[in-house]
Amino acid sequence: MVEGKRVIVKRKRKKKKKRKLILFVILLLLISAVAFSVFQYWEGKKAAEDRINDPERNEEMEEYAKDFEASEPVDGKLNMLLLGEDSDEYGISRTDTIMIGQYDVDNDRAKLVSIMRDTYVNIPGYGYNKINVAYANGGPELLRQTIKNNFDIDIHHYAIVDFEGFGHIIDTIAPDGVEIDVEKQMNYTDNAGGLHIDLEPGMQTLSGEELLGYARFRHDGESDFGRVRRQQQVMSVLKEELLSFSSIIKIPKVVGTLIPYVNTNMSETDIGRYAVSFLSNTPGEIETLRIPVELPNSYWPVDHSHAGEVLEIDEAMNRQALEDFLERGINPLEEDSSNSEMETQQ
Repeated sequence: MVEGKRVIVKRKRKKKKKRKLILFVILLLLISAVAFSVFQYWEGKKAAEDRINDPERNEEMEEYAKDFEASEPVDGKLNMLLLGEDSDEYGISRTDTIMIGQYDVDNDRAKLVSIMRDTYVNIPGYGYNKINVAYANGGPELLRQTIKNNFDIDIHHYAIVDFEGFGHIIDTIAPDGVEIDVEKQMNYTDNAGGLHIDLEPGMQTLSGEELLGYARFRHDGESDFGRVRRQQQVMSVLKEELLSFSSIIKIPKVVGTLIPYVNTNMSETDIGRYAVSFLSNTPGEIETLRIPVELPNSYWPVDHSHAGEVLEIDEAMNRQALEDFLERGINPLEEDSSNSEMETQQ
């Protein structure tokens, strides 16, 4: 009887030791993971150290953030203004990429709206002009006001990436390149803008600089319409690349690299919080829309003496389409397709 009790006591001690060992190993792994993440984060920042110490850039970032009148997300839907920036030959900032990215935290959905840069809108204080003129004249805040006034959509944060930064970020996410199906021969050189595109058709593995060229190419029959479509394609490919296992372990380094190359009013804490949420509750395919929408009488080209060739739009139609897409989860193009099929059947 006594011997039996001793055996039971010994077994209990062994179980306790085993539990302690397991807990110790888990704790060690967690500490190692945190240490690795911190190391990777600072490695990313170190790689872009010259950007962090750029006083002119830092001053611009502070000015934009101070002016931006952000509202808080409603119903878990974060609307982010995503801008691609470069400078003209006189050093004036301009954007040929204007997107609204929406992350619906509660429903794990991601949406992307591209607004054509030549869309003719009413800019507060400036009158009607191309929408990218709002950014040139008043930065992200004037662009936020313009989107709110014309489309009644609230923007909560902005992120501006210059084209040099885009290439660096891509090379950090995918140092071996990104696979993409190049649809046609693409050749274009802009020495003044530092842009050189030379791509062959077919499945290609592109570096950050080459992928940027693919996304910016517009010297064909599709012009800006083709560029917007390719930009949305690139964003979807990058989302899949970022979520691959090999890229997930580099997330801290990606964030560290991203911060110096991205001008944003979002805090590093919020960036980390949304990144964790995105990775732990991965949205499915990114839903996309373009403004002006591809519906009958949605837009038409017009040449104005003060603005050049623009896209005038049916404001009510495009405002409704954008609201339906972002707020109600209705894709106006799918609705129109369904209606057309019903009319054909009748």
